[in-house]
Amino acid sequence: MTQLFRLAALVSLIPTFATADVVWKGDFETGNISQWTRSQSVANSRLQVVTDVVREGRYALKATVRQGDDPIGASGNRNELLYISQEKVNSTWYYKWSTLFPTNYPLDERWQVFAQWHQAGCCGSPPLEFYARNDELYMRVGGAKGKVLWTAPMQRGDWHDFVLEVKWSPDAKAGFVQLWHNGKLVVKKTHAATQFGKELNYLKLGLYRDSSIRPEASVYHDGFHMASTLEAVLPPPPPPPPEPEPAPTEPEPTEPEPTPPLPEERTDTPLEQPTTPDAPTAETPVAYPQNRWGVTTREGTITPENPLGEPQAQSCSATGAGSAPFTAAVGLLSLGALFVRRRKAAEARAHAKR
Repeated sequence: MTQLFRLAALVSLIPTFATADVVWKGDFETGNISQWTRSQSVANSRLQVVTDVVREGRYALKATVRQGDDPIGASGNRNELLYISQEKVNSTWYYKWSTLFPTNYPLDERWQVFAQWHQAGCCGSPPLEFYARNDELYMRVGGAKGKVLWTAPMQRGDWHDFVLEVKWSPDAKAGFVQLWHNGKLVVKKTHAATQFGKELNYLKLGLYRDSSIRPEASVYHDGFHMASTLEAVLPPPPPPPPEPEPAPTEPEPTEPEPTPPLPEERTDTPLEQPTTPDAPTAETPVAYPQNRWGVTTREGTITPENPLGEPQAQSCSATGAGSAPFTAAVGLLSLGALFVRRRKAAEARAHAKR
């Protein structure tokens, strides 16, 4: 184990930065497993870098376990990669990776670990591990008697994207974990002992399961990053979908202005004149007033001065009411004059006879 840590110190001198905040990559984009410290496998075929099932980039890891695979002579069957990270006490780090269980992955009620931070000492469950039972996934902190802080359906055939924040400390009040799964915060900051005493941890990725499980099983891993900031490993939220462009709208049809009606044409028929009670009609005979000289006709009044009854000029009064007294006065004067003339004529004849 001492030689293992010395090798880790040499590996740590090799810069593998993608950004200033990413301190190590194990994403297999080299096309092999050279980014990792070493492997624990019974054959190279158990830890294959593949191109047919990937989460990002061009390459991913396919880890396969058959019953009896025991490369280190310990409990359980395994084929795993190791990275001797040796996080210091009270240091905080962020990790990102993706895991997929294929659709034919055999379900079993016994434990199957697919990612773990193992203590440097021998034996026992690690202080931080991700494992499967039946069709559920779990995260546990604190070893075999620790707390299960997260569980979710396995959903075979789908990628699981993990972002993990850990403060490494053997003090349960100082150490903590925080977990994002598929872009959602599923475990808020939870305090727990993330180290066993003074033992430093190292990363193991692959598949490690109970030795009594018989069927062969494979699991895929991709895109492992270790960083000093959350922004370096937490993918940005997807951009909002573009707003659809509004469809061109045709102007609403406007109703034409109402045409003013044309003036009615006049006909040849004269308008009927209203009748008044004083207006004579064809059915009503006109009664003309009588006087001592004759009758009053439609044309005029027959008088000694107007024996033919010709029309006479009307007076200038505002109404016709003043014409009757005036006509009577003229008639009396005319009668008096006629009487005087006849008298003078009679006297003249009598004087001539003398």
